[in-house]
Amino acid sequence: MSTERVVLLGTKGGPAIRPGSPMPTATLLQLGGATVLIDAGLGAARGLCDAGVALTALDAIVITHLHSDHYLELGPLLHTAWTAGLKRPVPVIGPEGLATYWQGFLASMDFDIALRQRDEGRPPLAPLADIRVIGEDQAIGPLALRAMRNVHPPIEDSYALRVDHAGRAVVISGDTAPMPEMVDFARGADVLVHEAMLEAGIDALCARVGNGDDRLRVHLERSHSPAGAVARIASEAGVGQLALNHMIPVDDPAFGPADWEAAIRPHWPGPLTLGGDGAEIPLPAAAKAA
Repeated sequence: MSTERVVLLGTKGGPAIRPGSPMPTATLLQLGGATVLIDAGLGAARGLCDAGVALTALDAIVITHLHSDHYLELGPLLHTAWTAGLKRPVPVIGPEGLATYWQGFLASMDFDIALRQRDEGRPPLAPLADIRVIGEDQAIGPLALRAMRNVHPPIEDSYALRVDHAGRAVVISGDTAPMPEMVDFARGADVLVHEAMLEAGIDALCARVGNGDDRLRVHLERSHSPAGAVARIASEAGVGQLALNHMIPVDDPAFGPADWEAAIRPHWPGPLTLGGDGAEIPLPAAAKAA
């Protein structure tokens, strides 16, 4: 039987990386025989390979919203898959604007693409990204994909995702402030992968990378979820496991696993995965038909 799992390929909140830091957001889902990449932040291609997944094996890519730490590597990943032998279109599902991004990427790489087609006999690259605008209900092969708008101002086209197959479900929150609707959306899921923020770490983060005013703080506080709120959502939804990703801050040595546990455990006593690049969460076997 094929591996069925969630792998947190990139778990850092935000686009900047520094020596020793995790990579930005990307998540691998393997379920029902399908291999899906959810978000393609910087490092997604390396993360897939480190998880033992060939870039040519992707059945679909889903982008939750158009912040760079969620789709910066989409074009380079598809180009690299093409150089590795990809010959079939891959559905790329996401908000309006992905088609513009793809055309811009193709234009930026026109010399290389044309040269490789002419000199190496490769197929055209452009059609290999089957760009589709995300809808509330879609299918990825055997998987049922549901999307729900979340709360990530100032971006409106930002989505949480739920993937169901054979009685199992995985929910990805996307980048979002806490929202009561997430409880019903994640109800009974085997795994809830939710972004999380340590409120105590915001002062140091803003001092380190802020721009001299309060705009970064305002964005973080209105657009992301405190860890305690995430834990309460998981408890109320009755999920099987909680995994944290897009963690803020994740590269500040003043805050470590004990701080995250202290924020989560008063509200969530169940299985917990603190995001770390490459963290793997096995999914339960499908229920046998009666």
